[in-house]
Formats: sequence, C-alpha cells, structure tokens
Amino acid sequence: MTDDIQARIQSLVDGSDVLLFMKGTPLFPQCGFSNRAVSILGHLGVEFDSVDVLQDQAVRQGIKSFSDWPTIPQLYVKGEFVGGSDIMMEMYESGELAQLLGEKGVACA
Repeated sequence: MTDDIQARIQSLVDGSDVLLFMKGTPLFPQCGFSNRAVSILGHLGVEFDSVDVLQDQAVRQGIKSFSDWPTIPQLYVKGEFVGGSDIMMEMYESGELAQLLGEKGVACA
C-alpha cells in the first residue's frame, strides 16, 4: 500500500467529523451494507460526508489496510474508526452509536 494513498485517506478522515467510506453515494448506495449504514445515520439525523470507494480502486483497497478492517462500509467519527454496518447496527440498536456521537460532540437530530 502506497504511503500517498494512506496519507490521502488520513486527510479525508481528518477533514470530516463523520465520514462513511461506502459503495455508491448516500442517495444511491450500491450495496445493502452501505444502504444500511446510510439508513442508520439518517435515522440518527447525523450530517455526514461519504467517499464512494467504487470511484477509486486505490482508496477501495487502501481503506482496508488503513483501518485493518476487511469490509466496506467503514464509519469514522472525529477520526476514530467505529466499524462496519454490522457494528453500526448493533451500536444503533443498543443506543451506543448515539451516545458515541454525543460524546464526540456530533449533533444528532
């Protein structure tokens, strides 16, 4: 994995309070897991940025080594890796995700 891809990913993560690396876009998710991640954030009323990994193969591969997590989507809050859609779902259902967002100073609706 090239250092410039890792630096680019780091800069994306640093540049957004809530960032979702996903397949597709929030309006047109390209897989069920990305769709679920977008839905969870929507239910919480969280403003978030997204990166469509389908548009950039280097980012698609690079994000997996960046986070040491094999799947996409991947959620970052204030620079911290939270997890993929299954972890997001568990945290959403238990209230942990809203709590984490609150602790990090991210506004929910």
